[in-house]
Amino acid sequence: MPANLNPEYKAAEAAFKRSRDPQERLDNLREMLRVIPKHKGTDHLQADLKTRIKELSADLAGPKKSGARTGPQTFVHPEGAAQVALLGPPNTGKSALHARLTGSHAASEAYAFTTQYPQPGMFDHEDVSFQLVDLPPLSPEHPIPWIANTLQSADGCLFIVDVSRPGCVEQVLGALDLLAERKVRVSSVWPGDDGAEADGDDDDPFTLFLPTVLVASKSDIVDHARDELTVLEELTGLDCPVLSVSSVSGDGLPELGSFLFDHLAVVRVYTKKPGEDVDDG
Repeated sequence: MPANLNPEYKAAEAAFKRSRDPQERLDNLREMLRVIPKHKGTDHLQADLKTRIKELSADLAGPKKSGARTGPQTFVHPEGAAQVALLGPPNTGKSALHARLTGSHAASEAYAFTTQYPQPGMFDHEDVSFQLVDLPPLSPEHPIPWIANTLQSADGCLFIVDVSRPGCVEQVLGALDLLAERKVRVSSVWPGDDGAEADGDDDDPFTLFLPTVLVASKSDIVDHARDELTVLEELTGLDCPVLSVSSVSGDGLPELGSFLFDHLAVVRVYTKKPGEDVDDG
């Protein structure tokens, strides 16, 4: 049975897709549920709306001091010029890169899964600050039920891979499958790209298209890391921009900052004191 969604629902859905503020998104979801036509053709959509309202409400409420809901909050309020998520399989150097860029002292050990919850930190590039959020590694052994809600506020993603590791291709494919299960799809389209049009060929209104750059870590120990990334993209079907960096030597870190500035369409805004002339230099 067709859904036959009305204009009121479509307007609320469009507002939901545009918004990155969690409270606004929750309000949009509630409006979508309020105005959606109530018949068998929308039963599945109504159920999905109710589930997402419940999950987002819990995230916004944060942990309780007592009761069933405990533990760190999984939503990170955006700060800076843009919020960028760090994703990737286990043991790729993701947390080490986050610590090098932000000075956050994020947990980074030789064993996997040291990152359990979102770890935000600020990365300064020239006179612009980006919020980088280190997230738990993507692995079938440790599913992350809240990952989609956490990523809703992200403007982009650094997908970190270690091309020197055996099984890298399988790890990346597994990570992409886990994201797809939560209706998150990596995208090669960034807001600052010339003539960029946001992905949106998925009929599901809750599918998140996340602008992504594929980042090879540990370029200090991997020869021709960018070439390895090209091969990785061919084997996985990815078509994202690529960068190679090292959290040890600092190789590629300035280029990473420049990439984020250019591709996130950051606009510098300078203020002047009353009575002062504008500095055109």
